[in-house]
This record gives sequence, C-alpha cells and structure tokens, in this order.
Amino acid sequence: MDIWHVRGGNRLFGSCRVQGSKNASLPVLAASMVFPARSHIRNVPQLRDVDAAVSILSHLGCRVGREENELYIDSGFITDAEIPRELMAEMRSSVIFMGALLARCGEARLSLPGGCQLGKRPIDLHLSALHAMGAEISEEGRDIFCRAKKLHGAEIDLRFPSVGATENIMLAACAAEGRTTIRGAAREPEIVALQQYLTSLGAHIVGAGSDTVVICGASARESTDFTVPCDRIVASTLACACAAAGGRIILSGVNSDHFLTVLHFLNEAGCDIIHFNDIVEISSDGRLRSPGSIVTAPYPGFPTDAQPILMAALLRAQGTTKFTETIFENRYRQVSELRRLGADIRVRGTEAVLRGVKELHGETLTAPDLRGGAAMVVAGLTARGETRVIDAGHIARGYESFDDRLCALGAEVWIEHKGKGTDEDGNEQEKPAALQ
Repeated sequence: MDIWHVRGGNRLFGSCRVQGSKNASLPVLAASMVFPARSHIRNVPQLRDVDAAVSILSHLGCRVGREENELYIDSGFITDAEIPRELMAEMRSSVIFMGALLARCGEARLSLPGGCQLGKRPIDLHLSALHAMGAEISEEGRDIFCRAKKLHGAEIDLRFPSVGATENIMLAACAAEGRTTIRGAAREPEIVALQQYLTSLGAHIVGAGSDTVVICGASARESTDFTVPCDRIVASTLACACAAAGGRIILSGVNSDHFLTVLHFLNEAGCDIIHFNDIVEISSDGRLRSPGSIVTAPYPGFPTDAQPILMAALLRAQGTTKFTETIFENRYRQVSELRRLGADIRVRGTEAVLRGVKELHGETLTAPDLRGGAAMVVAGLTARGETRVIDAGHIARGYESFDDRLCALGAEVWIEHKGKGTDEDGNEQEKPAALQ
C-alpha cells in the first residue's frame, strides 16, 4: 500500500513529456500473440497493468524482454490457452486476451477479469460477438471456456460502442475466414492504434476511428516495430492539475485532438490553452469559474475517465458545475472523499452538482479506484496544508512516476510505502498499525 502526501499551495511551471497510453498498450500486447511474430514496441509505460499483461504473455509461452519503455515480444510459440485466475484478477483489460487466444489457438480458457470496481461492465457484448463468429462458449461460475474449430466472418452490430468488445472482435477476426464488419464500433484513438499495430503485422483492417470497422483476415508478417501513442487521460490529468493549482506548463508528445473536450472545458473554466503540432500549453491563475454542464459520452465525447479529475480541478471554481455520468454507475466513488477536503458536491443518481468553495483543507483520503485516486492528488494540490491519499496501488496502474512528474513541475508530492492495503477486488488486507 502507498500513502501519497500532497502539500498544496505550489503553482506548476515547466514542461513534461506525456507517457505512452495504458489503454493503447494493453490491447497491443494482447494482439502481439495473434500471429507468430516478433514485435518491438516502443513508448510502453511502466505500469502495474502493463506488468500484468507481460505476465500473461509469458505464461502463455511468449518470450518477453524489456528495456525501460521498450518491449521485445517473440510469440513464435504459444504453449497454453488458459490464463489462471490470479493473473486475470490483476486487471480488467485481461479479457482482451480472449479474442487473441481464439485467433491463435482456437480456444481460450479464462475467468472474469479484475480491475477497478466501477460498475457491472458486463462482457456479454464480447461473448455474443464471438459466438456470432463461430465460437462455442460455456460458463461455469466465474470461468469462461471458448472454443472454435474455425472462426468465420460475421456482421456484428454493437448496441453500445464498447471499446473492449470492439478490440476483441478485431483480434478474433484476424483469424476468421471471410469478412467481419463491426457496426456501432468504438471510435477511441486506442482502436486506431490497435488497427495500426495489427496492419503492421499483416492484418487487413479498415475503418478504425469511425463507427464501422471491417476486418478481412491477414497475411501475417514475421516482425514489426510499433510506437504506442501518448496517454490522453494522463495528459488530461496534468492539464487539470495546472488548471487547479495555477501556473503554466507545456505538455509534449501529445495529440490535442484526443483530449479536445477536456481542453474545451478547461478553457471555458478560464485557462489559456495553446496547441500546435504535438505540444499543448496550459496557463492558469488558479481562479477558475464553472464551465457549466459536463456530460460523459463515448469518444469523441467527454471521457468518463476524465470526469473525476476535472471534478477535482473545479472544487474551488466560482459557480455551479453539473456532471452527468452516462458510462459507469459507480463513477462518483471519489465524491465522499473529496467532501472531506471541504468540497460541496451532491449526487443524485447519474448527476453530481458541484458548488465551488473558497478554500479546501488537507485531510486523509482513501483512493477508491485509479482515476479517483488521481483526482484526490489533483485536489490536494489546491488544499491548504497536507493531504494524504491512502492508495492500494490503484494510481500505479495508470500513471508512470506520477509523483516525480508533478515534483518536476514544482508540486510538493511524495509517496510513503506501507505494508499491505486492499486487493484489486477491494478486499481489506493487513494495514500498518498507525492506520488500524
């Protein structure tokens, strides 16, 4: 367990290169085993979720080497089609290996995945799509067994633009006979990155970034080099941190189009924002105003992952801000903790109404999930005194050296490492004596 210490009051200045995308890296790592090939993947962030994906690849028989932010994967031999429960429990995105295993081995044996507990997040869209492609699926408790003698193309209409389902279908379809068309596909930049990686290995895919993706099998190649794009949620987090604390920072290595909705609301809140090429510059005097009403939506709408973080940035903004959450029913888990800092937030169903306060005060908080934990760190930057965030490893799942990056910009943040906290399912484990 980690305890994040944040001493508020410092403005942020300087430049920062944004890390590679977690949500792009994980499906690419799963995709690396679809064909027997060698992959050199650059700009991979050093995160717990990435470590979990590497452990799964190694268990399945891949040879994986790492040098800082570069991975070398040789998937020439796959020795297993089953992922043990303990590895599946490490992250929600482990379900993406289902489509990859079906494509490569014709079968997959795994259990329901772990990750942040944000709501039901059912995988029925994944299963029904794979069934339409010829997979036989059975479930026993938390275990799922998929088998397909031969996958075939299919016309698949997703009733919701699920990122995970879109990715799983793309992976499985690489080994299917005929043409697979996904209508109502997710349009996120991470889907585009997956298409780019798969096509570099010989897959025939078009349409990523639109609501219709077409896959027509593959002519596999032996090797590829691929660079993971920057993480748009980490870029959003750093921008929100500057907006809340005040100052001027430059984010490099980014694509502003990927988090344009976040930048829009920060601009509406009073920040000056300039973006050109792969640079975004954010300036703030720390005195924000309400940007009005914010509704989360699938890409290109406002991202649900940025909702807790923008909320934290606006705790002291003048006026009232209304949030409406349309993706996850448990995405307001950070609210009760932010109230302990003095925030005025009221939740009713899918809506949260935030009234800006003049001052926040440091307090001891508990991170409920990845983005909620990051939101508490951002809030602590603007609170009087010291804020402590007790974190069971959530933040490290999505942010590489987050404390170092903030400190390099002038924040006063440090991490205290303590025994054990809670596991990925939220079950309490041993705590340090001081916290019992």
